[in-house]
Amino acid sequence: MIDKNRMPESQRRLSPSFLVLLAWLAFVGGLALIVGNVVGSVIVPDHDWVSDTVSDLAAGRYEIIQDVALYGFAGTLTALALASAHLHGGGWQWSSLTVALMLLAVCVVIIGARNEYGDGDNEGIVIHIYIVYAMGALFVAAFVLAARLFADTARLFAKISWCCAGVWTLGAPVFFVMSTEYDGAWERGLGIISIVWTSAFAKELLSISARK
Repeated sequence: MIDKNRMPESQRRLSPSFLVLLAWLAFVGGLALIVGNVVGSVIVPDHDWVSDTVSDLAAGRYEIIQDVALYGFAGTLTALALASAHLHGGGWQWSSLTVALMLLAVCVVIIGARNEYGDGDNEGIVIHIYIVYAMGALFVAAFVLAARLFADTARLFAKISWCCAGVWTLGAPVFFVMSTEYDGAWERGLGIISIVWTSAFAKELLSISARK
């Protein structure tokens, strides 16, 4: 009996059912982020989604709502990282995409776990801003890498990735210099970009599984 775990890489086959599972996990995690943000915005007293950032929702009495939403999105990124590893066709770009997605998942978990934002905390080592910088760079890297890797096999997803990379690159830096009267809405706009991309990636996984 052949042990598939010992087969050469060129002879291994993708698992459609595994890709389907990862795709739906990605969809559910993205939905959790949206629902958590909407529910938190409604429940948290005096929260203004235009001027108040998501970080304000993740600190205080009702922080658990946004924290769970963030953990759900971390699950989305982890699922996509696993899918990238499963699809790995060799080369540094697949490896880089996989690592970038895993690091993004770690960053989201750290943001959810460390309540040092939205509550005026300025004691000790505050790393939130550095994690945000890292996420900004990692998302651009993931968008560009995906666009290049899927250019020949999934042109629509590649185009979406390029669009997300362009809009994110132009829009993310603005967040740090714009008026606090509108930064909440701007941040949510950036969040929508990430949801669009992860959902498009998950949809492509379903398409790949259907072809196998």
